[in-house]
Amino acid sequence: MPEPLPDALARVRDLVLDDQALVRALATGRRKGRTPAWRRVELRYVDLKAGRRLQVTRYDETQAHVSNHRDGATVLDELFAEPFGNWHVETTAQTLQLRVTKSGDAVVGVRARDAEDEPAREHDRPKTRMLPEDDPVLVALGISDQDGRVKPSRRAKYRQVEEFLRELRAALDDAIAAGRLSPSESDPLRVVDLGCGNAYLTFAAHAWLRRRGLAVRLVGVDVKEQSREHNTAVAERLGVADEVTFVRAGIDDVELDEAPHVVLALHACDTATDDALARAVEWAAPLVLAAPCCHKDISRQLREHPAPEPYSLLTRDGILRERFADTLTDALRAALLRARGYRVEVVEFVGSEHTHRNTLIRALATGASAGRAEEEYAELTGTWQVIPKLAELLGR
Repeated sequence: MPEPLPDALARVRDLVLDDQALVRALATGRRKGRTPAWRRVELRYVDLKAGRRLQVTRYDETQAHVSNHRDGATVLDELFAEPFGNWHVETTAQTLQLRVTKSGDAVVGVRARDAEDEPAREHDRPKTRMLPEDDPVLVALGISDQDGRVKPSRRAKYRQVEEFLRELRAALDDAIAAGRLSPSESDPLRVVDLGCGNAYLTFAAHAWLRRRGLAVRLVGVDVKEQSREHNTAVAERLGVADEVTFVRAGIDDVELDEAPHVVLALHACDTATDDALARAVEWAAPLVLAAPCCHKDISRQLREHPAPEPYSLLTRDGILRERFADTLTDALRAALLRARGYRVEVVEFVGSEHTHRNTLIRALATGASAGRAEEEYAELTGTWQVIPKLAELLGR
């Protein structure tokens, strides 16, 4: 049952200010018609020479900003003034999830933790790996050697896997906190990876989700029979063939027994990303993670039409036109998803030194109104005389 938001935030406040029991707290999302200054905020306690402090990590679109506070109450009041839509609080004894409704009330869920965690208080903690180097999945994929050490030639791939899993964790936390996902043993998390190729990230996602304790059923889709055979053999060697299956099909014609909760499309080339986003909308998938690759379609359209004044310099040179096409394509994709009720963030998920295809479209279905998304979309397409493939697939 909904309750007044001030009362619910008072419960969050009591839990966060308990420096003996708090494991971590997370603020994400936004309220209807309002956007907080930060994409997400994480809180935990750390032990410094000066004593225990509340550590606050604020994330913008590109980096994290860390600060430590003696007066946790004051900084918490500042965060409560931000229009976050969700609060997720873990203590040694319970987990509380707060979601702000469209009417401005709060829906709160509390459950006991299965096992008590000992909160980590170290200030300079070694970076926690999403998948340790000796994970059997990394060995099976050839990223790590038989001794459980990442091969020097595969360091970039390992970094890509790690950073993708961090984005998956953040997106999953947001979806659960917002009440869009509630996986359980009786209702496993259904994930589909469209255009999975050799399934590096498919297997990594499954391994991490299982490490998190989630029941999961994952389907990898690729048009190549060779990929299906290879990936199925890897799943059998790992003993996960009952949870990770592969089918040979195109993105636009694959049929699933049940609609997925999470749609992945990682480095699907050119308009294959549009195919994947369209299927996600068709399935009404609560969560979508897409890392586009190539943007040839819009680049071709930019070559066919003169650039509007005074922007001809953006498309005169080939390299600039290609980079602008990348930006324009993903901006239009984001607008179309927002118009379908998704909250969309476009972020960099790994450094360009590891791969230049490092943009990630992260979309969470909220059912929110489109806002200015339709108007902005119309202005962009009209100005540049382009029609993105995703618009055609969505029947615009």
